[in-house]
Amino acid sequence: MSDVTRAKHGRPVHHWRRDVVELAALFTAVAVADGVANLIGHRPDGPALLVTSAVILAATAGFHTWWARRHGHAPPTSATGAPPLADERAAGPSGEEGGASAPVTVAETTVLWRMRTTVKDAPGSLAALCMALARHQVDILSLQTHPLAEGTVDEFLLRAPAELATTEITRNVAQAGGTETWIERADAHDLVDAPTRVLGLATRTALDASELPLALRQLLGRCTIRSLPAKSPGSGRAAEGAPVEGALEDTVMRLRAPEGGVITVERPYLPFTPTEFARARALVELDARLGPRIPRGQDLLTLPEGNAITVRRADVSDLEAAKAMHERCSPRTLSMRYHGPVGDADRYLNHLLSPSFGRTLAVQTASGRIVGLGHLLWDGDETEVALLVEDDWQRRGIGGELIGRLVAMAVEAGCESVYAVTQASNTGMVSAMRSLGLPLDYQIEEGTLVITARLEATPVTSRLPDDQVQAHVQPGTGTRAGRD
Repeated sequence: MSDVTRAKHGRPVHHWRRDVVELAALFTAVAVADGVANLIGHRPDGPALLVTSAVILAATAGFHTWWARRHGHAPPTSATGAPPLADERAAGPSGEEGGASAPVTVAETTVLWRMRTTVKDAPGSLAALCMALARHQVDILSLQTHPLAEGTVDEFLLRAPAELATTEITRNVAQAGGTETWIERADAHDLVDAPTRVLGLATRTALDASELPLALRQLLGRCTIRSLPAKSPGSGRAAEGAPVEGALEDTVMRLRAPEGGVITVERPYLPFTPTEFARARALVELDARLGPRIPRGQDLLTLPEGNAITVRRADVSDLEAAKAMHERCSPRTLSMRYHGPVGDADRYLNHLLSPSFGRTLAVQTASGRIVGLGHLLWDGDETEVALLVEDDWQRRGIGGELIGRLVAMAVEAGCESVYAVTQASNTGMVSAMRSLGLPLDYQIEEGTLVITARLEATPVTSRLPDDQVQAHVQPGTGTRAGRD
């Protein structure tokens, strides 16, 4: 450390050795000047040269004095906004050497990561992990701990330099004592702290029973959620039950569904912790205590020929009206919708109308008769759309209106795609899917057509053909059904 950069009470400390060096330099300069004066003084232009040299030396001395006074003070402190010198960065809080060094530079481009690792439940284990991350300028934004019988699972939200590879992060975590490390990209939504996120999911579940599978998926990350009814539609066989308190088996948890079935949550790539299991069970218990519920908003629409219809959410309370619509549908219409014996159609309705398995939209006439149903069904980690429109109301754009609203719901729920299972001869369903204006994939197997639509980031707002439908919110009915 040089004498120039050492400071005490804000002023540089000048050692006596520097003064000796400066005096020696001064005497040397005088001796050189005397020799030059003797050499030049005897020449005809000697006096002029001596005067010029004196002026140059005086100007140089004056410049040196000005420069020394301007830059001889202690460097600015952090309060001025100027960066500290390298030696001050190496000093501790008291100014002594050997303190912890701070990062010299900060990466301009960063990315967010979610990381989970298991450490020993011992003093200092978490500190060693944090130091390993800090050495690579990785900022810890949030931390959750999941106690286990042996060790602790720590879940981090990290901001790391973009050029830092995940392999480098996991290698340093392993060296610091972390095991079974898992890491994936995060986004801005993960910046919300855990209690706030859980309360928000509970609110969504309380407002709409069909939000439960989506809330579980957002709570637990990427996982496959399946709801099995107490009796399988069409077979009458009871599904394998789950204990009242639920069951946790490594990467699979089974919870008792509110209507008596089973909710299975599977995440093969990462075992569930007891803390996650307790949070998921609390959400399911909240749904069971609140009972069946759906938002009651509805839209009043006018078809191109002048008929008024209402689009609203439907649930099991509409079971009898839906069965009555089945009786008015032709066998061909029912077979194209359910792909099986027409007599079994009514058995599926209780399952389809249950909010636990998805969302249902009903099209209702001015007299209160249901003439169309649209279903958005949570099928594991995929989403299915299905339509049924009464024969006398087909070819009027009702299918396109329903499919547009259902896909908008899927986009809002964060689904990446939706698929429809129909028959190749069902031109009405094919036309409704094509009206979305989204990329479609077609797969045909033995007369069964599967159409998959890849959803874009912006919500789909498909309406009836040529925008001839006039829509408004019926007074006193609250929000629009297509946005609930």
